[in-house]
Amino acid sequence: MNLFTNFLRSLLLTIIFSFVVPMFLVGGFLLVISLLGHLPGLQTATEAIATQIMHFLATFGSGTPLRGLLVISLTCSFVGALFDIYAYYRCQILRIDS
Repeated sequence: MNLFTNFLRSLLLTIIFSFVVPMFLVGGFLLVISLLGHLPGLQTATEAIATQIMHFLATFGSGTPLRGLLVISLTCSFVGALFDIYAYYRCQILRIDS
């Protein structure tokens, strides 16, 4: 029973972190881009980069950048959960073989 609770805890943490990391990465990148926009001469370049990022996110979100970010985060969360399940399975197989 203890092994199962450890597995569920690991799976839940993996799902949460895999969901939050893409949001922080995209949000941090947009924050850095907006801060660089305050430098003279970089306003147009940073605005163009931010617009392209928003268009990229809107592609995945049916026209809404926030929904696109949620779709990407959910996908990363699903892949992280699959990887955690695979790692747990491999650990069990290697434990049985030894």
